[in-house]
Amino acid sequence: MSSIEINKDTYLMWYESMLLMRKFEEKAGQLYGQQKIRGFCHLYIGQEAVLAGAMSVLKPEDSLITAYRDHAHAIAKGVSSNSIMAELYGKATGCSKGKGGSMHMFSKEKHFYGGHGIVGGQIPLGAGIAFAEKYKGTEFVNVAYMGDGAVRQGALNETFNMAALWKLPVIFVCENNGYAMGTSLERTTIQTDIYKIGLPYGIPSSAVDGMDPVAVHNAMDEAAQRARAGEGPTFLEMRTYRYKGHSMSDPQKYRTKEELESYKAKDPIDAVKDTILKKKYADEAWFEQIEEKVKAEVDESVKFAEESPWPEASELYTDVYVEKDYPFIMS
Repeated sequence: MSSIEINKDTYLMWYESMLLMRKFEEKAGQLYGQQKIRGFCHLYIGQEAVLAGAMSVLKPEDSLITAYRDHAHAIAKGVSSNSIMAELYGKATGCSKGKGGSMHMFSKEKHFYGGHGIVGGQIPLGAGIAFAEKYKGTEFVNVAYMGDGAVRQGALNETFNMAALWKLPVIFVCENNGYAMGTSLERTTIQTDIYKIGLPYGIPSSAVDGMDPVAVHNAMDEAAQRARAGEGPTFLEMRTYRYKGHSMSDPQKYRTKEELESYKAKDPIDAVKDTILKKKYADEAWFEQIEEKVKAEVDESVKFAEESPWPEASELYTDVYVEKDYPFIMS
C-alpha cells in the first residue's frame, strides 16, 4: 500500500527533474564529441523514470550509491548542475574536485556516495552504508543501484546474504536495460528474470516497469516502508532502456533501430507530459517555461565549467589519506 500520494505536484516534479536529466546528458554528449569532456562517458538517456519515481519517495537524508552511469543520480540527489558539469570537465570546482570525472561523482552533503567504476563494487558498499544507518539508529535507507551486468558478480550474493541476515535498510535496484555493456541478457544468464535472484535469500523481489515513474514510485514506496520498519532489504528489477550506447564509444551494433524506436515510443518524459495535459495540471505555457528554465540551467553549468580553474598540481597529494600530513606521501 502506497504511503506517499501521487498528485499534481508529483507529476510536475517528475517532468522537470526528468527533463533536466535528459537535457544535461544530451549536452554532455555534445561536449564529449567536442573533446571538452575526456575519458569515459556513460549517458542515462531513456532511463530517467527510474530515478524520478524514486525521488518522490525518498527523504533527503536517504543515500544513493551507483556505478559509473551516475550523472543523473547526482542530479536527482540535488547535486548542482554546475558542480557536475565542472566534474565532467575535470575542473577544481567539480563535485569531486575534478579528480573523479564522469564515473566518480560524489557528494557527502547530498548523501550521494558515487559513482564507482568497478562493476558491482558499489553493491557491498551500499549495504555497508545501510549497516551504518541501522547501527546509528536512524530511519534512513540506502538505495544501491546496479546494472544488469553487475548482478553476476559474486559480491552481490555475499551482500544479499548479509543484508537479509542482518535486516539492513537497503533497497537494491537493478537498472536492467537489457544489454549490460553490449551483450544481451539472454546470452549472459540462464535467469533472465533478474529479480528472482533475490528470492533464495528471502528478500522480497519483483520486476517493475522502469519506464513508468508511477510504477517505480509505488515499488520504491513499499520497499522504503519495509526498510524503515526494520524488515530488511528489497530487490527491485527496474526494466528500462537506454537510448544511447553503453558509453560514447559504443557503436551499438548489437541491437536494431526498430527495437530502439519501439522504446522511444513509450518515452517516460512524453508519457508524463501527456498525463499532465490530460489531467489539466498545467498548460503548454508551463512546459515552455520549464524548458527555458532547464535550458538556462544547463547552459549556465557549461559556462561555469568553462570558466572554472583546473586543479593545482599539488592536489595530487590531497584527499589520499584521512590523516593530515601523512608521512609516506612524497611530494
